[in-house]
Amino acid sequence: MPADSLHEQASTTSAGLEYHTAQVDVSRADADKVVLRLDGVDHTARPTWKLRETIEFYRDVLGLPLVHTISARGWGLQDHADFLHFFFDAGKGATIAFFYYIGTDQPARYVPEDHYFYTATHTAWSVPTAQELQRWKTTLESRGVVVSPYTRHEILESIYFTDPNGYPIEIALRLREVEVIDVNDARLTLEAAMQVEDELRAGGSRLQDIDTVWRRKAKLVEQMFSER
Repeated sequence: MPADSLHEQASTTSAGLEYHTAQVDVSRADADKVVLRLDGVDHTARPTWKLRETIEFYRDVLGLPLVHTISARGWGLQDHADFLHFFFDAGKGATIAFFYYIGTDQPARYVPEDHYFYTATHTAWSVPTAQELQRWKTTLESRGVVVSPYTRHEILESIYFTDPNGYPIEIALRLREVEVIDVNDARLTLEAAMQVEDELRAGGSRLQDIDTVWRRKAKLVEQMFSER
């Protein structure tokens, strides 16, 4: 790391490891007018208790180059285990990373579940063409990996499979770019959902179905056109 890195420039009196946002009472972006931008995914990271299986799956089955490993004694928190933090090339500068905490056992809360709550946490890795998506599916299946059928959901077409840890992986093809109409639809849909959820919660109940959201969204659309 360069000697003039932000880490080395930072004040030693700045906050330590307690960096988690403890409350939702924070200032809004439109208050200070500072525009923050992201430049894509650098890496994803998850813990593993299957060192060899994980390395052999990503390196030898998926064929992703192993490009970097951090090996370190435990740091920061008390009783932090020594670890290996290793990275596989995922294309365009992004990597898929894992932590192997030496000498630890897998806590029950990290055991994969066969439930959509669990599989909701995942990263979709992109391919540029339908031919490449098809190549991924047929090649992985020929190598013994169980792959889902092709799944089309609005602007994406995807396949899904799991790694030896039970972590879900999505390979996705973007069918079209996001347009202004998508931005407006997203805003109206989520504004409708927040409104009805707030109202129901205030009355001691909870949102139970998407139809309620759609009905409120329809009212917002009508309101938007009436104000033009």
